Amino acid sequence: MLRILIVEDEPLFAQTLRHLVELNPLYEVTAVAEDSASALAAVAERTPDIALIDLQLANGTTGFPVAAKLQERGVLCLFTTGKAPSFPMPDLAIGCLVKPFSQDDLVRALTMAEDMLRGRQGVQLRPNRPENLRLYAEEQARARVETTELLPTPERSPARRRLRDRAGRVWRKLSAG
Repeated sequence: MLRILIVEDEPLFAQTLRHLVELNPLYEVTAVAEDSASALAAVAERTPDIALIDLQLANGTTGFPVAAKLQERGVLCLFTTGKAPSFPMPDLAIGCLVKPFSQDDLVRALTMAEDMLRGRQGVQLRPNRPENLRLYAEEQARARVETTELLPTPERSPARRRLRDRAGRVWRKLSAG
C-alpha cells in the first residue's frame, strides 16, 4: 500500500484529490494538510511514502520548505501546482504535475513516483507519461547530455588542434631535412 500525504490549501480541490487517490485500492491518504505547519504535524503522526504538494499554500507559506523537510525525512515529493517552476528542483521533488490534471494523469504520475520509490525503472510507463508531468531526474540527465555535446571533444578541442598542428610542422621539418 502506498501512503500519500496531500498538501493543498484549496479545500474543494484537496477533497477531490483525496477522492481521486483513494479510488485506487493500493493508495491510502495519510492526511490532508493546508500549510507547512499542518503538513509537518501530519508527517510526525504518520509518515507517508509520497507527498503531493501544492506550491502556493495557506497562511502565506509555500510548498518549498515543506518539500525540503520531507526530503530530509526520506519522503518523496511531487509538486502539484498550476504553474510549474521554471527550472528543475531535484533536491526538493521528483517532479511536478501541472494543474489541471485528470484522474488518469494522477494515477500515471503516482505509478511513476512509486516506481522511483521502489527502485524500479518505469521504462514501460514512459510512453504513457502525462504531458503535464515534469520529471526532474530526466530533465537533469537531458541537460547533462546537452552540455556534454556542447563541450569540445578531446580530438576537436582548440588546444589539441594546436598541439597536433605543431607536431605536424615539426614532423615535416624532420622529414624534409
